[in-house]
Amino acid sequence: MSKPQPAILLPVPASARYLTFVSTPGADLPAALRVLPGLVDGEHCVAGLGASLVAQLGAKIPGLRSFPALQSTRLTIPSQPADLWLWLRGEDAGELFHRSRDIEAALSPAFELSELVPAFRHGDGDDLSGYEDGTENPVDEAAVAAAIVGEGGSAPHGSSFVAVQRWVHRFDLFDAMSRDEQDATIGRRRDTNEEIDDAPPSAHVKRTAQEDFEPEAFVVRRSMPWSDGRRAGLMFVAFGSSFDAFEAQLRRMAGLNDDIDDALFRFTRPETGAYYWCPPVRNGQLDLTALSS
Repeated sequence: MSKPQPAILLPVPASARYLTFVSTPGADLPAALRVLPGLVDGEHCVAGLGASLVAQLGAKIPGLRSFPALQSTRLTIPSQPADLWLWLRGEDAGELFHRSRDIEAALSPAFELSELVPAFRHGDGDDLSGYEDGTENPVDEAAVAAAIVGEGGSAPHGSSFVAVQRWVHRFDLFDAMSRDEQDATIGRRRDTNEEIDDAPPSAHVKRTAQEDFEPEAFVVRRSMPWSDGRRAGLMFVAFGSSFDAFEAQLRRMAGLNDDIDDALFRFTRPETGAYYWCPPVRNGQLDLTALSS
């Protein structure tokens, strides 16, 4: 029986690597994908397939689409589609380095690595700004309902949809704010993680309060900080039973509904944006049977 990739519902690891691939023109993609289930167990490695790859295979996954590029009068939220996304998870960054090399070699020449981002857990799961990330994540059965396609869903049972963005923080701008300004930007007290009742409408927690949408917009966030040694930020990763909840939050963050931008944009911006379908697993390996049905 197919089940969700386990890591979708597990806490973030100590160390991670995000690998993004594009297909090589003329490549034998079916042959390359026959290798993929042996590389992905859903726990130590999570896989997502982009709409372009699924289309190239002549398949269709209901609900899978490309990430929308959004534009307001002040903001641009980019879309950077890719064919294959892998989230390598572990405790040892060195082991992940070697595992990513092996995966890249196994998928070559059909897939070319377009981006590799190393990531890590900070504190108890904090963003590099010092604020806790994913405070309002649903848990237990609520997390399953939010992140996993259930029986009777249009997409294969046990699969998930993931939105991925690499955000780059401007710490010079963040550090120039007073502590009160920083707290008002997030809408929580950094020291206690308590929500500020009278936070401004632009506060991030006000913009993304999942229960305030109609319908409610719950996602399961598994974001992690990243750094290339010079720049740093957050790899935003949100799993859902569809893309609808994430998209509703993103549009409100951009102020497209009420012309109020999320205050996060005062010090951070996304540089990438992509959607992927995360197939279920069967017997500890990725289950890609939906691509041939």
